[in-house]
Amino acid sequence: MSDYYPLLFEPVLKHYLWGGRNLEKLGRDLPENTIVAESWEIAAHNGGMSIIKNGKFKGQTLDDLLISLGVDLVGTNNQWALDRGKFPLLVKLIDANQPLSVQVHPDDEYAMAHEGNELGKFEMWVILDAEPGAEIIYGFREQIDKKTFLKAVDKGILGEFLHHIPIKKGDHICVPSRTLHAILKGALIAEIQQNSNTTYRVFDWNRLGEGGKPRDLHVDKALDVINFAQVGVSLPDAKTLNDGDRWTAESLCDNRYFTSERIRIENGGTYSGFCDGSTLEMWGVLSGRIKINDIELDPVNFFLLPAALGAYTIAACDDSVLLRTFVR
Repeated sequence: MSDYYPLLFEPVLKHYLWGGRNLEKLGRDLPENTIVAESWEIAAHNGGMSIIKNGKFKGQTLDDLLISLGVDLVGTNNQWALDRGKFPLLVKLIDANQPLSVQVHPDDEYAMAHEGNELGKFEMWVILDAEPGAEIIYGFREQIDKKTFLKAVDKGILGEFLHHIPIKKGDHICVPSRTLHAILKGALIAEIQQNSNTTYRVFDWNRLGEGGKPRDLHVDKALDVINFAQVGVSLPDAKTLNDGDRWTAESLCDNRYFTSERIRIENGGTYSGFCDGSTLEMWGVLSGRIKINDIELDPVNFFLLPAALGAYTIAACDDSVLLRTFVR
């Protein structure tokens, strides 16, 4: 029998100027009179480190556990992460109470050449809630070249070229590195991403940051990495993978860094899996109530299954929707 178990973590709260108080709706305990933009749910980054809050590993950081458990934690599919001493993925909740900057993330090659030991950032979003009229920016609405882009930035008319996509609760979208994007006002989002925090801002809505000064922009680096071929992209449909006994699985995002699926379990149904040592699994309870082995969880909560865990069973106490992420 495995010595491992589902791991729960203390959230790491991030206080960016575009946040609000909406993460309280997702059960986060926020400091009074404080704007909170993100809750890092599973993270081992120098910008935020998760601490385990249950079981025999309680009090250890996720980084500590990576060092002590190694491949038993992340799996053989993540050998590259072990070689670099870097946990592969990061899970966060985002409260876009105000629009995020128009920005882009580099790919691995560019990040490692210009940002030290940092990774690039491929991410995906699941919309947990959205105000009427909420949108994201994703790429361009028409073809544009670097020269035209730079002129538009200088003249303050970049918005004329950006592609807006309406969003609603339950939508999802994959956001590869090199995608020019922004989450606009009125969205609560669960984000799965590479373990990176490298962001190149192009436009920040002319607002002021700490000390009454504008936040830094990174237009030169952004120009190096933006994929100008992303024009008129639409939200994808979830693809049904298979149906089990009172559960269904849908594919949301499948790439070289992670695979994310949405698992729906009917009230009273169970989903059984097996962590065979090849990959960790990160799960999020998005709605309903579940029991994972002997741990009961309400929404919105995330947990990590070590790669060497072995068998596990998720039982639904209500009709439940979960997010499952692993590495092929």
